[in-house]
Amino acid sequence: MIELNAVSRHYKMSGQTVRALDGVNLGIGAGEFVALTGPSGSGKSTLLNVLGCLDRPDAGSYRLDGIEVKSLDDTAASVVRNRRIGFVFQSFHLLPRLTVLENVLLPLRFSDEPDPETPDRARELLRRVGLGERLDHRPGQLSGGQMQRAAIARALVMKPALLLADEPTGNLDSRSAQEVLALIGEVHRDGQTVVMVTHDNEVAANAPRQVRLRDGRIEHDSAA
Repeated sequence: MIELNAVSRHYKMSGQTVRALDGVNLGIGAGEFVALTGPSGSGKSTLLNVLGCLDRPDAGSYRLDGIEVKSLDDTAASVVRNRRIGFVFQSFHLLPRLTVLENVLLPLRFSDEPDPETPDRARELLRRVGLGERLDHRPGQLSGGQMQRAAIARALVMKPALLLADEPTGNLDSRSAQEVLALIGEVHRDGQTVVMVTHDNEVAANAPRQVRLRDGRIEHDSAA
């Protein structure tokens, strides 16, 4: 599903070049669950942004399901993000004035081909993540773990082929973190491809494959 060949992403900061990614080669098959680990500044989040078509590499090739991402214009990249990729962030990014159900249905607003079954799927996903009785609640009425579960439901509502999670347990207590990790594991067992960024080795251990980065390069890949 994912093929990166010599991917680099460099930034200018204070007159110096930061090599956030420096010639990364990585392949991830459909249905895999991979944890990206490494110290702060190792390139984990930059790599996730490239995988999610939120950022483009300066050099190298990134193919998603056989499509060369750098050939896509901004509109086409937006369509790929909406249809094929689900995002889960550390900070949830739920809109406080919307209900839980309305938040989960947000991706539908950006779809040019709305699926009439999506609202029913959203309700079923919320039931599946234990929020079936909280559809009309606002995010402020939920615990941190509940907000993250709602965010996962939102990420899955468009039936994406790829789920990207950036420190999904970073703002949670240990019990809520375990609940969220169990849910992500269930998503993987259902056949979905999952890539998760984490700095926590215990969290990373939930993934069958770990890829560790350092200084913008892959230092270790447990599948190698």
